[in-house]
Amino acid sequence: MTDVIDGQTQSTDSVLRQLEGGVLTITLNRPEVANALRPDDRNELIRLFEEAGGDPDVRVVVLRANGRHFCAGADVLRVAGDRATKVKRVTGAMYTIMTGAQRLIASVLDCPKPVVSVVQGAAAGIGAHLAYASDLVVVSENAYFAESFVKRGLVVDGGGAYLLPRRIGMQRAKEMVFFGEKLSARDALDLGLVNRVVPVEELDSTTEEFTSRLAVAPTSSIALTKRLFNDSPDVDRTQSFVAEAMAQEIQGYSQDSKEGVQAFVEKRDADYVGW
Repeated sequence: MTDVIDGQTQSTDSVLRQLEGGVLTITLNRPEVANALRPDDRNELIRLFEEAGGDPDVRVVVLRANGRHFCAGADVLRVAGDRATKVKRVTGAMYTIMTGAQRLIASVLDCPKPVVSVVQGAAAGIGAHLAYASDLVVVSENAYFAESFVKRGLVVDGGGAYLLPRRIGMQRAKEMVFFGEKLSARDALDLGLVNRVVPVEELDSTTEEFTSRLAVAPTSSIALTKRLFNDSPDVDRTQSFVAEAMAQEIQGYSQDSKEGVQAFVEKRDADYVGW
């Protein structure tokens, strides 16, 4: 384990953390197993996303991975071993899922900072759901998304049944999940699941294009807007309008709203502090 508390870099062996210039980069670091997530890895990700939400030095979060693949999902070998040796208790598995995989996806959705996922290869199961939950997604041309739960006799978990129909529509979501077929990067772009598809050598520069702008943006404005957008599929018009009005009022008292209006009047670039 490596920790540099004075600022910039902290890491465990399997999940790396680096903060620089307002950009928190979280890197999955188990390339030898396609970055499959163990419970400890999952819990570390939850901790990092939850801490990022309350850290004023973090303006944007980048989630990426080392190696050929983004994330192959949960560590299946670990799961298989647990199934073979552990006695199940009523509601025990349900509790584990709700406080594990679902909490991980919720930590991305609920993080008030914009989250950018960088997918260079396979994103399967919970790995795919991490991308679905992100605010912006940059992928390489050879990346793909896969839902392998039904192929293994399982039911989709980690928020997949909530996220996927909302991202690509009910019929395409069912087809993808029922058959477990890969969704290519280009098809994902056509369906609106990702923002950019680029050659692998352009992943860093394209990600930098997003993060450099987000790191100097009015962060609290983005946080409130993110909440409004994420909630919008699940509320009616009246609720949405009330929440929008409340968010407008809250942001109206921020330093960045004052700066933004003043910069517009003075015809200059705004200098946002993030709150």
